Amino acid sequence: MAELQRDARQTNRDLAGAVGVAPSTCLERVRLLRQHGVITGYTARIDLPALNRRVQALITVQVRPLTRDVIDTIHDSLVPLPEVLAVFVLAGGDDFLVHVAVQDIEHLQSFLLDRLSKRREIISFRSSVIYQHTMNQIVSVLPGDPPSSRVGRRPT
Repeated sequence: MAELQRDARQTNRDLAGAVGVAPSTCLERVRLLRQHGVITGYTARIDLPALNRRVQALITVQVRPLTRDVIDTIHDSLVPLPEVLAVFVLAGGDDFLVHVAVQDIEHLQSFLLDRLSKRREIISFRSSVIYQHTMNQIVSVLPGDPPSSRVGRRPT
């Protein structure tokens, strides 16, 4: 699974060679991973500065009243915004964590004042500018993970 995550565009033959199995076996393992919902799709990684989105921030948001309708409405209104990269619904002191990428600090301020503060359900927010962002590109199976995440793996 790690090899496929490293390069999902490689051919089945190249993937099979990298993991040391026959191409037919490799094709079947990938098919099973998709069938069991372990692989949910394939995406391209985007260089945000190449799109003039040089400033990233994490914004914590609190809403009231804290009802399912309000949570769903706020979530559904944030996800399609072009500045938004990810929305997390949280438990604890904050209700949302929103990851945004914008051109500059002025655009971040505009997003906060023109998009978030206009919503009456949002009672507070805090923003933290991200200096450096690194994501782990490989998601590994952990000990004790459910059997569906082990589909296609060799027995240990």
